Amino acid sequence: MLSWHGLRDMPDDWGRSVVTVGVFDGVHLGHRHLIGRTVELARALGLPSVVVTFDPHPDEIARPGSRPTRLLTATRRAELLAGLGVDVLCVLPFTVEFARLSPDEFTQTVLSEGLHAAAVVVGADFRFGHMASGDLETLRALGDKYDFTVEGVPLVAGTETVSSSLVRRHLVEGDVEAAARALGRPHRVEGLVVRGYQRGRALGFPTANVESPPQTAIPADGVYAGWLQCLPTGNIPAPYGGARWPAAISVGTNPTFDGVPRTVEAYALDHDDLDLYGVRVAVEFGARLRDNLRFDSVEALVAQIRADVDQVRLLTAL
Repeated sequence: MLSWHGLRDMPDDWGRSVVTVGVFDGVHLGHRHLIGRTVELARALGLPSVVVTFDPHPDEIARPGSRPTRLLTATRRAELLAGLGVDVLCVLPFTVEFARLSPDEFTQTVLSEGLHAAAVVVGADFRFGHMASGDLETLRALGDKYDFTVEGVPLVAGTETVSSSLVRRHLVEGDVEAAARALGRPHRVEGLVVRGYQRGRALGFPTANVESPPQTAIPADGVYAGWLQCLPTGNIPAPYGGARWPAAISVGTNPTFDGVPRTVEAYALDHDDLDLYGVRVAVEFGARLRDNLRFDSVEALVAQIRADVDQVRLLTAL
């Protein structure tokens, strides 16, 4: 998949294309339905498929301070889009000036003169242009003006409408299984492994303390079953290349030890000697086990962790 940062990266001899437009945070099942139709139509017409998205999130410019939490890193979003057969990912810088473009100006600048669209496929609830003043019918009228067809595709999985907001709501509630159903895969949090208080190591369950980027969508506090995976960033110690281990995951503030910072920590089952400091990892959430609890003693905490590990072993073996 080609990756362009702005229209300036487009080759001078670029011909016509089939385009879809959206933020695509999550690349959930609804997005996959939409993008699948875009790729299908592009192949039928013998044209390249282009996904247009934005950086930063449009809400960050339109409503400063209201940006939703992020379900995916930019790198992960690109990986998933490439896996869907997309030919080009075009990331447009979303600036104050760009936000002021009218629907007609956006269509002319980006879709017609920029990408030479022969067809545009968007979600049925698509909004665009200054103050989100354009909708699907607006785009269809502009398609007639600028010589491209328009399809509106509902963002559905089966019979259910799926949205990034729905996925975020499931995560806030700690319902990672519902989030996974909407995404079509487990939700994951990426970041660097950093040094924590090393309490898990002292208890016999050493954890990877994962420092994720700001605005990452992290599930509600609690204990989860899932997986810990090393990401291919070039700094993986040789024995861990491509590794993905079942893991017991804790999200929260460690109430037994009067913790304050909120952390994401993952214990890779049966791996007490991992050295992952500085390694970029992904923590994937499979199922919620329980709330975070305050224990009266370290012994009680250890007993509960052992029970959690047994549950994780069963759930990740399914």
